[in-house]
Amino acid sequence: MTTDIDRPMLAAAGAGRGRPKRQFLRSVLARFLAYLEKRETRWTLRELTDDQLRDIGMTRAEARTEVSKSWFWS
Repeated sequence: MTTDIDRPMLAAAGAGRGRPKRQFLRSVLARFLAYLEKRETRWTLRELTDDQLRDIGMTRAEARTEVSKSWFWS
């Protein structure tokens, strides 16, 4: 991946036109990846035993609350 420092200066008038689009796509991708990570973590949390939950400082009720959170808002 190259950064702005690595790229030569472009003299063309429309050189920066694709940036907002690229930033938007990166933002959407970052949000989607965060969603996938949360989903995977919650699925893993669902499968833990009571002893494992106690090891990470959670009760079964807290785990159940976390797993049942809305996929859209959290």
